[in-house]
Amino acid sequence: MADKILVLDDETEIAELIALYLENEGYTVYRASTGNEALQITEKQDLSLAILDIMVPDMDGFEICRRIREKHFFPIIMVTAKVEDLDKIRGLTLGADDYITKPFNPLELVARVKTQLRRWTRYNTHGTPDSDTIDIRGLHISRSAHTCTLNGEKLELTPIEFSILLYLCEHQGSVVSSEQLFEAVWKEKFFNSNNTVMVHIARLREKMHEPERKPKYVRTVWGIGYTID
Repeated sequence: MADKILVLDDETEIAELIALYLENEGYTVYRASTGNEALQITEKQDLSLAILDIMVPDMDGFEICRRIREKHFFPIIMVTAKVEDLDKIRGLTLGADDYITKPFNPLELVARVKTQLRRWTRYNTHGTPDSDTIDIRGLHISRSAHTCTLNGEKLELTPIEFSILLYLCEHQGSVVSSEQLFEAVWKEKFFNSNNTVMVHIARLREKMHEPERKPKYVRTVWGIGYTID
């Protein structure tokens, strides 16, 4: 069954171009030109991924991303005409997994879609729950089932968040630099992407109810990176 992808963009030519490239790769595409239309599609279809333009008439992409994340955990790629880091950080904070800046090469967008879908597929492929597990002081991770619990409570993590936590746990006791973490999780070269890593670490800590100053699990080693002891 083909993956279903939502494309939200009020510029018809751009939406059609994105849809054309994605459909040529075998994906089923649902187009929306307003935020409300996008949210309706989200509720009616079992989506695998969403591509959200930030600037649409009735509500911005940030608000749409926030509403989607209240119920769904599939990957979200934000599309922005701006290049400010604050916009990127805001989108990541609200639950976006990736972003791309206009004008962009459609082939690059397709590549990013494939990367996110591969990660999402691995995240949702369940194996034997008791195999390949990691236990660290009440933090339980199953690699095969792609699940994580903390003191018996399930953590609702996005694929990116799960990959970050798993990588840190696999390197327990070692300090992992932002560059190493970014390249391991995003599978891309690190180009001053510390903000991206930092925002996702902050979201992860929030979901784990970690105290800001003295976190029990994910600690910052200033000037070097992150570690789990």
